[in-house]
Amino acid sequence: MKFHHLAAWAAILVLSGCANMAPTKGPDASSTSPPANTPAVQPHVAVYPSGQLRPISAAEASSRGVAQLTPPADLWERIRRGYAMPNLESDLVIDREQWYATRPDYMLRMTERSRKYLFHIVEELERRNMPTELALLPYIESAFNPQAVSSAKAAGMWQFMPATGNYFELKQNIFRDDRRDVLASTRAALDYLQKLYGMFGDWQLALAAYNWGEGSVSRAIARNQKLGLGTSYAELNMPAETRLYVPKLQAVKNIVANPDLFNAELPLIENHPYFQSVDISRDIDVELAAKLANVELSDFKALNPSAHKLVILASGTPQILLPWDSANVFRRNLEAYNQGQYASWTAWTVPVTMSVSAAAKQVGMNEADLRSLNNIPPRMLIKAGSSLIVPRSATNGQDVAEHVADTAHLSLAPEIVTRKTTVKAGKRDSVASIAARYRVSAANVADWNDVKANASFRAGESVVVYLPVTVKSASASRSSNAASNKVQKSPRNAGKVAVAPRKKK
Repeated sequence: MKFHHLAAWAAILVLSGCANMAPTKGPDASSTSPPANTPAVQPHVAVYPSGQLRPISAAEASSRGVAQLTPPADLWERIRRGYAMPNLESDLVIDREQWYATRPDYMLRMTERSRKYLFHIVEELERRNMPTELALLPYIESAFNPQAVSSAKAAGMWQFMPATGNYFELKQNIFRDDRRDVLASTRAALDYLQKLYGMFGDWQLALAAYNWGEGSVSRAIARNQKLGLGTSYAELNMPAETRLYVPKLQAVKNIVANPDLFNAELPLIENHPYFQSVDISRDIDVELAAKLANVELSDFKALNPSAHKLVILASGTPQILLPWDSANVFRRNLEAYNQGQYASWTAWTVPVTMSVSAAAKQVGMNEADLRSLNNIPPRMLIKAGSSLIVPRSATNGQDVAEHVADTAHLSLAPEIVTRKTTVKAGKRDSVASIAARYRVSAANVADWNDVKANASFRAGESVVVYLPVTVKSASASRSSNAASNKVQKSPRNAGKVAVAPRKKK
């Protein structure tokens, strides 16, 4: 009988040993190539006995975790249970603890903002068997603001640079920026962190690389190895920002672990989803979507921060996020909606390079409105192939195609005007040689000087040419020469516009 009791307890320990076990180590290097598709290697695998139960040794029992008998009281407790990174102890950590602890209003704003996103991030970390304190990283990166943009153009709550975002398949175009998208950016950030952990085998070095770049960390390690020095995070020579990066995370981790010690207030974040995904099959105005869900526009934008414009394109963004209790409200109202089209705005692809005024006339808009809606500065041409937001009635009324929703861009070029210039002819100069020298047509040179196309000029004779100049230069020239009235536009070139080559941004 005693044996049966022992076997029963052994079974309980074995079956429950890994059900809620916090990971002690991140994914293996083999789990990160490619990072986006391969799941993390599980450092602890649940053991399910088959056949007759047998007692386990004391060593086996002590090496396995035991499932908690009670669920976490809130999301903070769930995060604490999943702490798995080695602690960093240094004066910098103490300094950052004091910095956060003396700014309770700032901490409260950050944590209140995080309640919309934190459950999803923790779920993803646990699914990948990654340390749950990584869910606190957006506090360091962006204060959990998905609209945050750094001076270096990193965007979103995980602060992806444009190139890194492209590497992790975060689309960036005039309609959306997936670096701000809650689901896509979280997926990419955890993919990247797994990749970095696979490279360095150390979470602190992985975090340093997330901030500083994997190449920079690799070179710092190589330098220390060459000098016979240690290669841990604390021993590497790195910029001040990166030197403070892990201490900041450790400080927030310590405050979450023991808020009373730091006199900190953590708002209640319940351990259940804040939002759910809802499919959309038609383009829909942002304001209409928020109205049908019966949520404030600001709350809708906070959950769908990747949307750049007034309309969400279903072919590029087939799902929206809504507060959990609002999802069914939206579905019912969408199904019952019969007050006209879902989208009053759409995308129009510019067929040829044209001025803003010409584009506005073609789509039936006021020029100022078209500029404002599409962020077009003055004195710029719209290049062929660009996409503009225009009223849906200006097109055929169809939903925007997938290739436009995924690749839409706006390319601009400066308008070019001409400036009247007088040059002196040299020996044996002719209409043809002047035209070749200044890269204009011989017909125009002849026209500007009222001579025939095969005419020659005397040495020293004044020859009129109208040379192209960008708007910026032309404006400067007009300002400096206004008093003398030496700069004119050619009446013969009125209405003629040339396009200057320019790299796409």
